[in-house]
Amino acid sequence: MSKPIYVLNGPNLNLLGVREPEIYGHDTLSDIETRCRTLLEGTDHGLVFRQSNHEGELVDWIQEARTEACALIINPAAYTHTSVALHDALKALGVPIIECHLSNPHARESFRHHSYVSLAANGVIAGFGAIGYELAIRAVLSLVK
Repeated sequence: MSKPIYVLNGPNLNLLGVREPEIYGHDTLSDIETRCRTLLEGTDHGLVFRQSNHEGELVDWIQEARTEACALIINPAAYTHTSVALHDALKALGVPIIECHLSNPHARESFRHHSYVSLAANGVIAGFGAIGYELAIRAVLSLVK
């Protein structure tokens, strides 16, 4: 089996389905994980799916992915706009990176328009709700062939 795809989720994403469903939808993070796993059935790739409200833990997981993952999908949530630490860890990763957002940050408050993560990502998927994760899985599968 090939190395797994890592999917990392930042702060407050554990509250999906409850927190501001008019922006983020009614799907839970568990629902999204299930759909990602289903999409990978029949491929040679496993899935490591994690969420943390702690920036340092996300950095640790990104560093782990340097040797353990074939690709990384990250929804850094609010850390998108603030974390140089995530940016630096991602720049050292060496595998394909897809930045994924449920909402479209550019259609929201101006402070959400800048992403430190985008500077290190191969691509960005935003504004498609929970299906964005499935699009990101498809994107990384095409990048790791």
